Amino acid sequence: MSEYQPLSTAAEADLLDMDDCVSGYRAGLRAQPEPGSDQSKSFWHGWRNGMIDRGLIPVDAAAMNLVSEIVRKQRAH
Repeated sequence: MSEYQPLSTAAEADLLDMDDCVSGYRAGLRAQPEPGSDQSKSFWHGWRNGMIDRGLIPVDAAAMNLVSEIVRKQRAH
C-alpha cells in the first residue's frame, strides 16, 4: 500500500511534475511494482494510470472524478 492517496481533482493534477508522471506511467504499463517513498507523488500517479490503462488495477471513483473534472475544465475553455 502506497503512502500516496489517489488524486481526484484537477487542482491536484495541476501540481504534478509531468516528466515524473510520464516516467511513472511507463513503469505502470510495464507492470512494475508499486513505487514507494523513493519516488514522487507525480511518479506514483503516473504509475497508477499506467496500471489502470493496462487493466491491472480497476478504475475507481477517484480516477473517474479526476477525468470528469479535467474534461469539464477543458470544455469550459
